[in-house]
Amino acid sequence: MKVSVYTDGGSRGNPGHSGFGVVIYDEKKQIVAKLSKYIGIRTNNEAEYSALIDSLLWLRDNSTLHSISAATFYSDSQLMVRQLQGKYKVKAQNIKPLFNQAKSLLDSLKLTYQFSDIPREQNSLADSLANQAMDRKS
Repeated sequence: MKVSVYTDGGSRGNPGHSGFGVVIYDEKKQIVAKLSKYIGIRTNNEAEYSALIDSLLWLRDNSTLHSISAATFYSDSQLMVRQLQGKYKVKAQNIKPLFNQAKSLLDSLKLTYQFSDIPREQNSLADSLANQAMDRKS
């Protein structure tokens, strides 16, 4: 099965109270999983990477159960997507460990994957889940 993974992270203040949302769809556009978590005081980019990492952990733990063989990741964070595609270097010291963790998880998964940046309007459910996570703390 191929899944579509939509991730979004947000921060109220930069840094500020942060959270993320993730929605994972199957090939029939049915929701397989929704994740939402408050992550404390972080930057927006840290929240974006945290969303991706949590989605990768979910895939690691559920790929066999759901017979997942491929994933397309969608994010409105052009910076994160371009960094993961190798088009941009990771310069921020606070992002390097998150980038390395994400790459390590990707390398360990037995699936093919690709990344695509999308407009914010196409990421509304993940955005809503990120805002709900931030609301739980606010």
